[in-house]
Amino acid sequence: MTLTSPHLGSPSVWTDARLLYALEEVVEKELDRHLKVAKDWMPHEYVPWSDGRNFPGFFEDGEAWDKEQSKVTEVGRIALVVNLLTEDNLPSYHHEIATLFGRDGAWGTWVHRWTAEEGRHGIVMRDYLLASRAVDPDKLEQFRMAHMSEGFESDNRHSMLHSVAYVAFQELATRISHRNTGHQSGDPVCDRMLARIATDENLHMVFYRNLLKAAFELAPDLTMQAVRDVVVNFRMPGHGIPGFERAAAQMAIGEVYNLRIHHDDVLQPVLRFLKVLEVDGLGPEGLKAQEELGLFMGGLDAEARKFDEKLAARKARMAARATR
Repeated sequence: MTLTSPHLGSPSVWTDARLLYALEEVVEKELDRHLKVAKDWMPHEYVPWSDGRNFPGFFEDGEAWDKEQSKVTEVGRIALVVNLLTEDNLPSYHHEIATLFGRDGAWGTWVHRWTAEEGRHGIVMRDYLLASRAVDPDKLEQFRMAHMSEGFESDNRHSMLHSVAYVAFQELATRISHRNTGHQSGDPVCDRMLARIATDENLHMVFYRNLLKAAFELAPDLTMQAVRDVVVNFRMPGHGIPGFERAAAQMAIGEVYNLRIHHDDVLQPVLRFLKVLEVDGLGPEGLKAQEELGLFMGGLDAEARKFDEKLAARKARMAARATR
């Protein structure tokens, strides 16, 4: 796409409305591509219904939940709760992107399609957790009520461009979190279910990543600043979940999601694909953002190395205790 204008990075040229209009063709193209490669799937086919039984309450034969009934590991239970509660906030996420991207044209079609696909994730995860008795259902519902009652506001709601940049990374982060949760769960049924969800998340990432690439071609300076801001201030959408900090620490130790994974498997692949640190022809603000992004990534890698060393030392101590 070619768009004749003065300096493309100038904020006096590009507004959210103009960028939305300019990217409409790209959205339509990416939507067509997405619909060709996305495969419909049935959430109920991934749930072990035969494992299900009544819980106490209205049913006289109801059986209370006990940790021993769960087939998943401790870190698996923690990550599954965090992942599901994150998916539970879909109504708020839909509101955010529908407000930013609109409900008309290709943008609107994508917003509704994305929401419908994401809806499957919460459905299948909750059904799996209840049928398999993987987690405490009472606590899960209490956490859901507390989390959703707080409401959700995106850190990037002020800017369409920042929001596109954010989801390009966040969709990949969610894919990685689901995939690693499955690997660490200890339950092949859970692993298979989360692999299916991860496939959706990867396609969503590709959509937004390609949109971000087009934004770099249109408004390189503004897009570079948006990427810098998002990467430096990145946090997962489930950060408001009750006990999130503790759960995140346990997931980090359990190698579901930590600094090394965030750096190597989330940030670097997107930045590499877009060749963000190689973009040239930038104005002063774009160059500043690019330099700051490079410095931040170097510092994050150093922090990840420290985490790696601590994790390796912890594993060594646990292995030594096991041999005593």
